[in-house]
Amino acid sequence: MEMGGEKRYALLLAAKDSEYAKKVYGGYYNVFLAAFGEEGERWDLYKVIDGEFPDMNELQKYDGFVISGSPSDAYGNDCWVLKLCFLLQTLHSMKKKVLGICFGHQVLCRALGGKVGKAYTGWDVGLRKVYILKDSAPCCFVDDLGEIPTSVSIIEIHQDEVYEVPFGAEVIACSDKTGVEMFTIGDHILGIQGHPEYTKDILCNLIDRLVNMDTIEKDFGDKVKFGLQTAEPDGKCLQRICRNYLKGRY
Repeated sequence: MEMGGEKRYALLLAAKDSEYAKKVYGGYYNVFLAAFGEEGERWDLYKVIDGEFPDMNELQKYDGFVISGSPSDAYGNDCWVLKLCFLLQTLHSMKKKVLGICFGHQVLCRALGGKVGKAYTGWDVGLRKVYILKDSAPCCFVDDLGEIPTSVSIIEIHQDEVYEVPFGAEVIACSDKTGVEMFTIGDHILGIQGHPEYTKDILCNLIDRLVNMDTIEKDFGDKVKFGLQTAEPDGKCLQRICRNYLKGRY
Protein backbone atom coordinates (compact mmCIF):
# COMPACT_ATOMS: atom_id res chain seq x y z
CA MET A 1 0.00 0.00 0.00
CA GLU A 2 1.14 3.55 -0.72
CA MET A 3 2.26 6.00 1.95
CA GLY A 4 -0.57 8.02 3.46
CA GLY A 5 -2.94 5.05 3.31
CA GLU A 6 -3.90 5.54 -0.35
CA LYS A 7 -5.64 2.41 -1.61
CA ARG A 8 -4.29 1.15 -4.92
CA TYR A 9 -6.11 -1.02 -7.44
CA ALA A 10 -5.32 -2.44 -10.86
CA LEU A 11 -7.73 -2.85 -13.76
CA LEU A 12 -6.66 -5.74 -15.98
CA LEU A 13 -8.38 -4.73 -19.23
CA ALA A 14 -8.98 -7.75 -21.45
CA ALA A 15 -10.83 -5.89 -24.24
CA LYS A 16 -9.91 -3.09 -26.60
CA ASP A 17 -11.89 0.13 -26.24
CA SER A 18 -14.80 0.37 -28.65
CA GLU A 19 -15.25 3.61 -30.58
CA TYR A 20 -18.46 4.14 -28.61
CA ALA A 21 -16.77 3.65 -25.22
CA LYS A 22 -13.99 6.04 -26.24
CA LYS A 23 -16.38 8.70 -27.54
CA VAL A 24 -18.93 8.62 -24.70
CA TYR A 25 -16.83 7.57 -21.68
CA GLY A 26 -13.22 8.14 -22.71
CA GLY A 27 -12.66 4.36 -22.65
CA TYR A 28 -13.62 1.35 -20.52
CA TYR A 29 -11.15 2.40 -17.80
CA ASN A 30 -13.49 5.31 -16.97
CA VAL A 31 -16.53 3.00 -16.98
CA PHE A 32 -14.89 0.78 -14.35
CA LEU A 33 -13.63 3.75 -12.36
CA ALA A 34 -17.14 5.25 -12.24
CA ALA A 35 -18.59 1.91 -11.09
CA PHE A 36 -16.01 0.75 -8.54
CA GLY A 37 -13.62 3.62 -7.78
CA GLU A 38 -13.86 5.98 -4.81
CA GLU A 39 -12.17 9.22 -3.87
CA GLY A 40 -8.63 8.96 -2.56
CA GLU A 41 -7.81 5.78 -4.51
CA ARG A 42 -5.31 5.11 -7.24
CA TRP A 43 -6.37 2.91 -10.15
CA ASP A 44 -3.69 1.67 -12.56
CA LEU A 45 -4.63 0.39 -16.02
CA TYR A 46 -3.00 -2.66 -17.58
CA LYS A 47 -4.15 -3.58 -21.09
CA VAL A 48 -3.52 -7.30 -20.70
CA ILE A 49 -5.06 -7.97 -24.12
CA ASP A 50 -2.10 -6.00 -25.55
CA GLY A 51 0.41 -7.80 -23.33
CA GLU A 52 0.60 -5.09 -20.62
CA PHE A 53 0.93 -6.68 -17.18
CA PRO A 54 1.85 -5.43 -13.71
CA ASP A 55 5.41 -6.14 -12.57
CA MET A 56 5.34 -9.37 -10.55
CA ASN A 57 7.54 -7.67 -7.95
CA GLU A 58 5.01 -4.86 -7.49
CA LEU A 59 1.92 -7.00 -6.82
CA GLN A 60 2.10 -6.55 -3.06
CA LYS A 61 1.54 -2.79 -3.51
CA TYR A 62 -2.03 -3.39 -4.69
CA ASP A 63 -5.12 -3.75 -2.50
CA GLY A 64 -7.15 -5.38 -5.26
CA PHE A 65 -7.45 -6.32 -8.93
CA VAL A 66 -10.37 -6.25 -11.37
CA ILE A 67 -10.42 -8.33 -14.59
CA SER A 68 -12.73 -7.02 -17.30
CA GLY A 69 -14.83 -8.80 -19.90
CA SER A 70 -13.35 -9.68 -23.27
CA PRO A 71 -14.36 -10.88 -26.75
CA SER A 72 -11.63 -13.55 -26.36
CA ASP A 73 -12.22 -17.06 -25.03
CA ALA A 74 -11.17 -17.65 -21.42
CA TYR A 75 -10.33 -21.24 -22.42
CA GLY A 76 -8.17 -20.14 -25.38
CA ASN A 77 -4.39 -20.44 -25.50
CA ASP A 78 -3.47 -16.92 -26.61
CA CYS A 79 -0.17 -15.95 -25.04
CA TRP A 80 -1.72 -13.12 -22.99
CA VAL A 81 -4.52 -15.38 -21.70
CA LEU A 82 -1.97 -17.94 -20.45
CA LYS A 83 0.10 -15.16 -18.88
CA LEU A 84 -3.06 -13.83 -17.21
CA CYS A 85 -3.80 -17.30 -15.81
CA PHE A 86 -0.32 -17.40 -14.25
CA LEU A 87 -0.83 -13.91 -12.76
CA LEU A 88 -4.18 -14.97 -11.27
CA GLN A 89 -2.65 -18.10 -9.75
CA THR A 90 -0.01 -15.87 -8.15
CA LEU A 91 -2.61 -13.40 -6.82
CA HIS A 92 -4.63 -16.30 -5.40
CA SER A 93 -1.56 -17.65 -3.59
CA MET A 94 -0.99 -14.13 -2.18
CA LYS A 95 -4.67 -13.97 -1.10
CA LYS A 96 -5.06 -10.69 -3.01
CA LYS A 97 -8.59 -9.41 -3.63
CA VAL A 98 -9.56 -10.23 -7.22
CA LEU A 99 -12.90 -9.39 -8.87
CA GLY A 100 -13.53 -11.09 -12.22
CA ILE A 101 -16.31 -9.89 -14.52
CA CYS A 102 -17.69 -11.98 -17.44
CA PHE A 103 -14.48 -13.17 -19.18
CA GLY A 104 -12.72 -12.26 -15.90
CA HIS A 105 -15.07 -14.58 -13.99
CA GLN A 106 -14.39 -17.36 -16.48
CA VAL A 107 -10.62 -16.95 -16.68
CA LEU A 108 -10.37 -16.89 -12.87
CA CYS A 109 -12.24 -20.18 -12.83
CA ARG A 110 -9.96 -21.69 -15.47
CA ALA A 111 -6.73 -20.43 -13.87
CA LEU A 112 -7.63 -21.90 -10.49
CA GLY A 113 -8.64 -25.35 -11.76
CA GLY A 114 -12.28 -25.09 -12.86
CA LYS A 115 -13.81 -25.76 -16.28
CA VAL A 116 -15.10 -23.21 -18.81
CA GLY A 117 -16.57 -23.52 -22.29
CA LYS A 118 -19.28 -22.47 -24.72
CA ALA A 119 -22.68 -22.06 -23.04
CA TYR A 120 -24.87 -25.07 -23.81
CA THR A 121 -27.88 -22.77 -24.31
CA GLY A 122 -26.17 -20.23 -26.58
CA TRP A 123 -25.81 -16.48 -26.19
CA ASP A 124 -27.15 -14.68 -23.13
CA VAL A 125 -27.78 -11.04 -24.01
CA GLY A 126 -29.87 -8.52 -22.07
CA LEU A 127 -31.13 -8.30 -18.52
CA ARG A 128 -31.07 -11.51 -16.51
CA LYS A 129 -32.57 -12.19 -13.08
CA VAL A 130 -29.87 -13.78 -10.96
CA TYR A 131 -30.79 -15.59 -7.75
CA ILE A 132 -28.49 -15.08 -4.76
CA LEU A 133 -27.92 -18.19 -2.64
CA LYS A 134 -28.29 -16.37 0.69
CA ASP A 135 -26.65 -19.04 2.83
CA SER A 136 -23.50 -18.88 0.69
CA ALA A 137 -23.33 -15.15 -0.14
CA PRO A 138 -20.53 -13.18 1.54
CA CYS A 139 -21.24 -10.30 3.90
CA CYS A 140 -20.47 -7.70 1.21
CA PHE A 141 -23.90 -8.53 -0.24
CA VAL A 142 -25.69 -7.17 2.83
CA ASP A 143 -27.62 -3.96 2.09
CA ASP A 144 -28.22 -0.93 4.32
CA LEU A 145 -31.10 -2.73 6.03
CA GLY A 146 -28.89 -5.69 6.90
CA GLU A 147 -30.49 -7.92 4.25
CA ILE A 148 -28.99 -9.96 1.41
CA PRO A 149 -31.13 -9.50 -1.75
CA THR A 150 -32.81 -12.70 -2.96
CA SER A 151 -32.25 -11.71 -6.60
CA VAL A 152 -30.71 -8.97 -8.72
CA SER A 153 -31.23 -7.95 -12.33
CA ILE A 154 -27.89 -7.79 -14.16
CA ILE A 155 -26.73 -6.97 -17.70
CA GLU A 156 -25.39 -10.05 -19.48
CA ILE A 157 -23.63 -10.43 -22.82
CA HIS A 158 -21.73 -13.71 -23.18
CA GLN A 159 -21.65 -16.99 -25.09
CA ASP A 160 -19.32 -18.86 -22.73
CA GLU A 161 -19.94 -20.04 -19.17
CA VAL A 162 -18.36 -21.74 -16.17
CA TYR A 163 -19.04 -25.48 -16.27
CA GLU A 164 -17.33 -26.35 -13.01
CA VAL A 165 -15.91 -24.11 -10.27
CA PRO A 166 -12.41 -24.73 -8.86
CA PHE A 167 -11.84 -26.86 -5.78
CA GLY A 168 -12.68 -24.84 -2.67
CA ALA A 169 -14.96 -22.44 -4.55
CA GLU A 170 -18.55 -21.75 -3.58
CA VAL A 171 -21.33 -20.94 -6.06
CA ILE A 172 -23.22 -17.95 -4.65
CA ALA A 173 -25.64 -17.12 -7.49
CA CYS A 174 -27.36 -18.85 -10.39
CA SER A 175 -30.01 -18.06 -13.01
CA ASP A 176 -32.50 -19.94 -15.15
CA LYS A 177 -29.92 -19.92 -17.95
CA THR A 178 -26.54 -20.20 -16.21
CA GLY A 179 -25.66 -22.47 -13.29
CA VAL A 180 -22.68 -20.40 -12.09
CA GLU A 181 -23.54 -16.69 -12.18
CA MET A 182 -21.23 -15.86 -9.26
CA PHE A 183 -18.68 -17.73 -7.19
CA THR A 184 -16.25 -17.00 -4.37
CA ILE A 185 -13.07 -18.54 -3.06
CA GLY A 186 -12.38 -17.57 0.53
CA ASP A 187 -12.84 -13.85 1.02
CA HIS A 188 -10.42 -12.83 -1.75
CA ILE A 189 -11.88 -14.16 -5.04
CA LEU A 190 -15.23 -13.06 -6.50
CA GLY A 191 -16.39 -13.96 -10.01
CA ILE A 192 -19.49 -12.40 -11.60
CA GLN A 193 -20.75 -13.59 -15.00
CA GLY A 194 -22.79 -10.43 -15.66
CA HIS A 195 -21.68 -6.81 -16.02
CA PRO A 196 -22.30 -4.64 -12.93
CA GLU A 197 -20.28 -1.84 -14.57
CA TYR A 198 -22.31 -1.62 -17.80
CA THR A 199 -25.07 0.87 -18.51
CA LYS A 200 -27.95 0.12 -20.88
CA ASP A 201 -26.49 2.34 -23.61
CA ILE A 202 -23.21 0.38 -23.58
CA LEU A 203 -25.19 -2.86 -23.92
CA CYS A 204 -27.28 -1.47 -26.80
CA ASN A 205 -24.12 -0.43 -28.64
CA LEU A 206 -22.60 -3.91 -28.13
CA ILE A 207 -25.81 -5.51 -29.45
CA ASP A 208 -25.62 -3.32 -32.58
CA ARG A 209 -22.01 -4.39 -33.12
CA LEU A 210 -22.89 -8.11 -32.73
CA VAL A 211 -25.76 -7.69 -35.22
CA ASN A 212 -23.47 -5.88 -37.70
CA MET A 213 -20.95 -8.73 -37.42
CA ASP A 214 -23.76 -11.28 -38.00
CA THR A 215 -22.92 -12.81 -34.62
CA ILE A 216 -26.53 -12.54 -33.42
CA GLU A 217 -29.78 -12.17 -35.39
CA LYS A 218 -31.17 -8.66 -35.87
CA ASP A 219 -34.63 -9.72 -34.62
CA PHE A 220 -33.08 -11.09 -31.45
CA GLY A 221 -31.08 -7.89 -30.92
CA ASP A 222 -34.14 -5.70 -31.50
CA LYS A 223 -36.19 -7.74 -29.04
CA VAL A 224 -33.53 -7.36 -26.33
CA LYS A 225 -33.24 -3.60 -26.94
CA PHE A 226 -37.03 -3.23 -26.81
CA GLY A 227 -37.11 -5.00 -23.44
CA LEU A 228 -34.43 -2.64 -22.11
CA GLN A 229 -36.73 0.36 -22.62
CA THR A 230 -38.91 -0.63 -19.68
CA ALA A 231 -36.50 -2.61 -17.46
CA GLU A 232 -33.56 -1.48 -15.33
CA PRO A 233 -30.55 -3.42 -14.06
CA ASP A 234 -29.82 -3.28 -10.33
CA GLY A 235 -26.63 -1.41 -11.19
CA LYS A 236 -26.29 0.65 -8.01
CA CYS A 237 -26.85 -2.40 -5.80
CA LEU A 238 -24.36 -4.53 -7.76
CA GLN A 239 -21.74 -1.79 -7.86
CA ARG A 240 -22.09 -1.32 -4.09
CA ILE A 241 -21.56 -5.07 -3.58
CA CYS A 242 -18.41 -4.96 -5.74
CA ARG A 243 -17.05 -1.88 -3.96
CA ASN A 244 -17.74 -3.41 -0.53
CA TYR A 245 -15.99 -6.59 -1.63
CA LEU A 246 -12.91 -4.85 -3.06
CA LYS A 247 -12.54 -2.54 -0.06
CA GLY A 248 -13.14 -5.33 2.50
CA ARG A 249 -16.23 -3.61 3.96
CA TYR A 250 -18.06 -6.56 5.47
